[in-house]
Amino acid sequence: MDNSEILNILLNSDKDLVIYRNSDNNNFEIFTDFVEKVDLNLGNLQKFLNKLERFKSNKPYDCYIGFFGYELLCKNINLKVNKDSSSFPEGVFFRPQTKIILDKKIKILTKSKTELLKDLKVLKKNNNLNHYKVTVSPNVQVYEKIFNKFKKNIRAGETYQIKIAQKYSNKKDLDIVNLFFDLMKKNLSPESFCVRTKDFNIISCSPENLFKVRGKKIVTSPIAGTVSRDKIKSTKEARRFFENNQKEDKEHNMIVDLERNDLSRITKPNSVKIQNLKFVQKYQYIYHNVSEISGTLLDNVRLSAIIKAMMPGGSVIGCPKINTLKLLNKEEKEPRRIYTGSFGYFRSKQDMSFNIIIRSILNFKKNNEVFAASGVILDSTAKNEYHENYLKAKSLLDLLK
Repeated sequence: MDNSEILNILLNSDKDLVIYRNSDNNNFEIFTDFVEKVDLNLGNLQKFLNKLERFKSNKPYDCYIGFFGYELLCKNINLKVNKDSSSFPEGVFFRPQTKIILDKKIKILTKSKTELLKDLKVLKKNNNLNHYKVTVSPNVQVYEKIFNKFKKNIRAGETYQIKIAQKYSNKKDLDIVNLFFDLMKKNLSPESFCVRTKDFNIISCSPENLFKVRGKKIVTSPIAGTVSRDKIKSTKEARRFFENNQKEDKEHNMIVDLERNDLSRITKPNSVKIQNLKFVQKYQYIYHNVSEISGTLLDNVRLSAIIKAMMPGGSVIGCPKINTLKLLNKEEKEPRRIYTGSFGYFRSKQDMSFNIIIRSILNFKKNNEVFAASGVILDSTAKNEYHENYLKAKSLLDLLK
């Protein structure tokens, strides 16, 4: 049996797996044969981070890959969150024994091919093709009330920018892996991933890397600024739009300052530098305004300190970050779960990468949910921000039709 046949059987089986887009190598990597699965909560988070502190991969497939949920990250910095009445985990990490690289050739790196092929069962596909209506929460009237309340907070100096999240949901059955690769053909994003388990599934075309660590260097790539491709037809036009739009430019500058501040808490003095300021990235329906900021990590910095400083990512929250999180958690009634949490991998303290989970579908207990959020500043209008949320979610909402 050749590698392509093995891959086809795996993708169409019911075996748990994680698919990760490696933007450094411009390919996809599939992880499976999990010898360890860690369900995280506040009680065991520090123990897990201490374990990672000592962990160093010595095999090409060995790592911990998974996500920290939004509510867990808020609790980790002593913030109150709304109670989630569901049983969805606050974070999950897997330790694989097999890694399959999808490139020009399919390469299988595994501890045991026998384990890879063991007990593979054909995935039962549900033929229920009913189309369920997508609902949104908060609706436009409630959104406008929250929006106006936050405008008062901005005028009072309690926050300068705040991102209100909306949840779109329905109950359609999804063929997770096939949908993920269909999405990648249309909207290939540098931080995309897919998680298939018997308990829950995730598809994400996240565009934003929160941080990468290579040796002592840490780099963050905040996104702040969005414009529809219906209005703008080229990257060059988008660049001019962001330069000339005071609201978008102001929003971006605030987020760059926020990320510089977060980095400065865990890096050597005077090492934080803007590597690339305000460049445009193109996606299926939108253009984004992006910057890159780097720093040199402190010699004895703990992993727990990096997580506390950087997560949740400020570019999807607002600034100042902590006070803005307090305002959001007071007003938002829907638990965010994975949304604005962080997904990534850890091979050692000198080799890790985590994104910000946006543009994602969480499929849990036959329910699908997609979140989107846009930034509110004094120059914002409720109508424009409400529509921007829809634009950000549209490529995923198309999959739920």
